[in-house]
Amino acid sequence: MKVNCTALPINLIESELFGHEKGSFTGATGRRIGRFELADGGTIFLDEIGELSLDLQVKLLRIVQEGEFERLGGSTTLFVNVRVIAATHRDLKMMVKNGDFREDLFYRLNVFPMTLPPLRERGKDISIIVQTFVDKFAKKMGKQLDSIPQKVMDELSDYAWPGNVRELENVIERAVILSNSGVLMLHDRLANTNPKAVDENLKSHANMEKEHITRVLEHTDWRVSGEQGAATILEMHPNTLRSRMSKLGIKRSNLSA
Repeated sequence: MKVNCTALPINLIESELFGHEKGSFTGATGRRIGRFELADGGTIFLDEIGELSLDLQVKLLRIVQEGEFERLGGSTTLFVNVRVIAATHRDLKMMVKNGDFREDLFYRLNVFPMTLPPLRERGKDISIIVQTFVDKFAKKMGKQLDSIPQKVMDELSDYAWPGNVRELENVIERAVILSNSGVLMLHDRLANTNPKAVDENLKSHANMEKEHITRVLEHTDWRVSGEQGAATILEMHPNTLRSRMSKLGIKRSNLSA
């Protein structure tokens, strides 16, 4: 069950999530079953959870922690067993610090965090994503595009993509619309971003991150997890830290668990 928290009006999102009883508000002409109730025994995906109001966060904490809730305007407590997956592009830790996101809800949701790196850090993935978008839009528009010139792919791979995957998707959609003769041609000017300078900056940042993580690991005698582990000091999930170590080439034989 998918819910986009930014696509729903603020005054309707509570009803959408938890449901409502007939007459609970103007226009409520009948009972409505909410998304959590519909997802009982399954999974609910809350996209852009950082957009929820503090009042709604309180009710969300209750259902995540206790599995119970009431429909809007109702008095009967309902129980559900739902796996919650939440996503956001915002920095929830900073929102907690600023008082815009509940700390208890953040830590209740932060059981198994997964951080998706921005597109500019996933250069090897771009060709796969580009081909996927080309196939998608070509099929949608009834076009046959069999070739992506290497020059085009190089330009796409070198670009910094400040708008991330959504920007790439828009660029490819425009390219498919305007391309003919079975060959994908770009119609966006991407070279003005000075990719070489961006590349050098990314490498410098990666080296700084590698050095910092290595220093912390040396300080903890290469212990990754636990109260005295590097993951605790770095405020990272141990699995996330291990993933960063692998990507950055940080290795040592006989790592402590």
